[in-house]
Amino acid sequence: MLKVYTKVGDQGKTKQVTGKMVAKYDPQIQTLGALDELQSWLGVTVANLSPACQGLEEKLIKLEREMYELQADLVVKRHHTITLAEVTYMEEQIDAWTEELPEMKEFILPGGSKTSANLQYARALARTSERVCVLYADESGEVKSDSLKYLNRLSDYLFVMARYANLLEGVADVKSKPARPRRRPKNKLAN
Repeated sequence: MLKVYTKVGDQGKTKQVTGKMVAKYDPQIQTLGALDELQSWLGVTVANLSPACQGLEEKLIKLEREMYELQADLVVKRHHTITLAEVTYMEEQIDAWTEELPEMKEFILPGGSKTSANLQYARALARTSERVCVLYADESGEVKSDSLKYLNRLSDYLFVMARYANLLEGVADVKSKPARPRRRPKNKLAN
């Protein structure tokens, strides 16, 4: 029987794929953890898709698989699965969805529908993953430029997908500023 626990990390260290023991706060480990958190939240999002958003399931599972490959790209020197093709795919999908969306004239808040809110949270996790990965790249010099481009585009992709989910559900985006009440004209007779 394969045991889930190894006890290797009981003292605050973990083993890299190379066999080297490093602190659990090592930039590579932090990056892998941030991507794992994002990948897990994408799973939560898929599990909670509304009926109107079921068409997004395949795209989200694709992202989950890409997170797995991206983690391998970051730790295995000769592993290079995430390329500019994935970045181009996201850009083309962003453009297609944007054509269907109402024009955005101001900032919006995460929310609207449950699916949109989940996707906005995934977007925030993608941005965290990108920041941690950039730190790892700066310190190690070992992160492929395609990986950084992919993570940068991913948050845009999830943002637009969240807006698209609201569209699919017939729910308006939540504007960042409340609607201003209409001013009543002053009654000149009251003076």
